[in-house]
Amino acid sequence: MWDRARCGRSSKKREEVSPRTAEKLDSSTVPKKRDQLSPKRQEQAEKCQRKSKTHRKVGQRHAHFLHGPSPDTHFGPKASILQNSTSIVQIQDPTSQRLIWAKPPTNVLVIKKVKDDALLEPFKELCTFLIEEKHLVVFVEKKVVDDTALAKDTDFERIRQQLSPFREGYDELSGYIDLIICLGGDGTLLYASSLFQTSVPPVMAFHLGSLGFLTPFKFESYRTEVTKVIEGDARIILRSRLKVKVVKDLKTAEPERNYQVEDNGLVPQSHINNETQKAFMQIHVLNELVVDRGPSSYLSNVDLYLDGRLITSVQGDGVIVSTPTGSTAYAAAAGASMMHPNVPAIMITPICPHSLSFRPIVVPAGMELKVSRFTIGLWGLQYPLRRGILVIRRGWVFLPRVYKIEDRFVQRDKIMG
Repeated sequence: MWDRARCGRSSKKREEVSPRTAEKLDSSTVPKKRDQLSPKRQEQAEKCQRKSKTHRKVGQRHAHFLHGPSPDTHFGPKASILQNSTSIVQIQDPTSQRLIWAKPPTNVLVIKKVKDDALLEPFKELCTFLIEEKHLVVFVEKKVVDDTALAKDTDFERIRQQLSPFREGYDELSGYIDLIICLGGDGTLLYASSLFQTSVPPVMAFHLGSLGFLTPFKFESYRTEVTKVIEGDARIILRSRLKVKVVKDLKTAEPERNYQVEDNGLVPQSHINNETQKAFMQIHVLNELVVDRGPSSYLSNVDLYLDGRLITSVQGDGVIVSTPTGSTAYAAAAGASMMHPNVPAIMITPICPHSLSFRPIVVPAGMELKVSRFTIGLWGLQYPLRRGILVIRRGWVFLPRVYKIEDRFVQRDKIMG
């Protein structure tokens, strides 16, 4: 009974024996100490304890939870949030997630909506404020610095020479940027997310575009709002991202394509494993992943697996796998419901299904999705899948967006208008 209780196999509590009662009891009824056990019993007890401890350690490392992996609480080289006693995956209150700087931020990335002359004045005003008043190093895209309309402005030339340009797909920004400031709509923030495939610095988005689900700040108060963030007087809301892995057999894989970087595109990183003869590409997406029929005019048949089990074969134009953030984008246009960004879940939405039974479904964020056949779309990029397989999980690298108290998940003017 003694070793069974120590090993955790008995459902009964070990009975405690008081000293007075122990004196009255026969010595044979009193539980023996470890050194009084027989060698065989002692060896079994020690083996049981070692096994129990090993199970606890392994369970802590490899436990599979339906709500998905816990997000990383460090963002970029200097930013983090104060960890709560409760899990921020299940209960995420932005008012309690304060932004903490290990050191004052020095490098700021400013992303402007491309080919929009209406944003030139706000862009110049913000860069002047960050460089002259806040004494920060400002990184911008090289195509923005080389903009002819910006180069013709002689009054801005002195500030323009102090900007640090970078080239997408060539210059690595991870580990250098402390804060991201976006000027534009939701697409600008999505583009900023695609630039950071590992840790994402805090993102502050100003609404200067057509859609504003992710851009809560108004530019008229940029001086006050930016100062608060730099001083650490800000809250953070975490936006989950999908970790997408495309696996193809080298024998059937098509020759490597030279992907062109569009204005709001991204460069996929492909890797080849010579041992398994597999080629794979991995990327993090903020909104959604689209599996469609590509240039074919025929219906597609997409096989959908959840945790290794075949759920259904989607017959139609394709399927959308989206995060709660992406539920307000393509999925909403395809007839799905919108999810609150704090919900730990993944939404699966068919595109024009040739069936009356398959409707949009929501699965826990901890489940692994596998999709086979046809073409996938990743934020301005099309990748032929055909004989490959697609593995989708919720990643642990979240996008930390600066939260505003007046944020509303659903705004009537943006839905009705």
